[in-house]
Amino acid sequence: MIVKEYQKYLVSIFLKNFFIISFIFLCIGLIINIFEEIKFFEKYQAGLFYPIYLSVLNSPSLLFDIFPFIFLISAKFFFINLHDKKELEIFKTNGVSNFNILSIVSILTLLIAVFLLIFFYSMSSKFKSTYLDIKNNFSNNNEYLAVVNDNGLWIKEEIKDKIFIINAEKFEENLLRNLTISESNKNFEGNKTLIASTANIREKKWILNNVKILSSEGLNKKLDSYFHISTFNGEIISNLFSNLNSLNIIQLHKLSENYSKIGYSTTDVKIHINRIYSMPLFYILMTVLGYLIMQKMNFINSKFFTIIIGILISVLVYYLNYFSNLLGTKEILPIYISVWMPHLILFLICNIGIIRVNEN
Repeated sequence: MIVKEYQKYLVSIFLKNFFIISFIFLCIGLIINIFEEIKFFEKYQAGLFYPIYLSVLNSPSLLFDIFPFIFLISAKFFFINLHDKKELEIFKTNGVSNFNILSIVSILTLLIAVFLLIFFYSMSSKFKSTYLDIKNNFSNNNEYLAVVNDNGLWIKEEIKDKIFIINAEKFEENLLRNLTISESNKNFEGNKTLIASTANIREKKWILNNVKILSSEGLNKKLDSYFHISTFNGEIISNLFSNLNSLNIIQLHKLSENYSKIGYSTTDVKIHINRIYSMPLFYILMTVLGYLIMQKMNFINSKFFTIIIGILISVLVYYLNYFSNLLGTKEILPIYISVWMPHLILFLICNIGIIRVNEN
């Protein structure tokens, strides 16, 4: 397909607006992050290097979350530029309709969205993972490590002069099943091993049931119940895996499989995966919405008020997505409906708007 000159021109204008607005939001996010990190590192006397470095690592993840609204604002400025130069009328006179222009911008948005999904999100998740690792090293001094893999839930924690390696086959909110706790000193010289069928971890004082204690001297003891003092409880363990932005798409699918194996809820992970997959459609809808706002609000002479109205609509879209995803997280709505229903509503609204624009 031969790309015509006017198509190249439209693409260049949209890309220029997209990159400028993305850069502005990136700078704003970076500045806000720096102040937050400075506040965090005050007690560690780490200087300015870590606040700036961590802000750089965290900013791409924040930018990815606001890309839908960047596309909306980019579309609005794109059509403001064309309107101010009277180029919409020129295009229309030469047989290029509003629908043709919107189609070009939508295809371009789709191409950008695919790039963001495949490359940018992978980069931002890697940066986010590094960001969390560095921050956890400061806040916890490497005293614990927690991970979910094919062999269940693993936790390493240091309490005073003892090191505990904890493995559980199943994790069900405040309950661990088929639990093994290996206790050793800081030289990793074993003291004893606890094996329990279940453990109630609602509090940091765990209640182990049907316990077998194996000492380093080879002595065995069986108990109906046993108390283990930990720095974790069910809520803390759940929150350890709550930041899904630090995982790329492949890692998210792997995490979902591992959660299923240990009996842990995969709802949050599946919602996050579906939200990422829905982003290309969301970007296109927001671009179309930005165009429709400019077309339908042309009776307002002030650009400022037109942009403000667009921002208010963005806020409404954000809360529509937020409450729908919240209903999915609480399992009031099925996962797919909670993620895709707001997009379906936007799609219907945009379709009605496009039909009317195409009639003009």
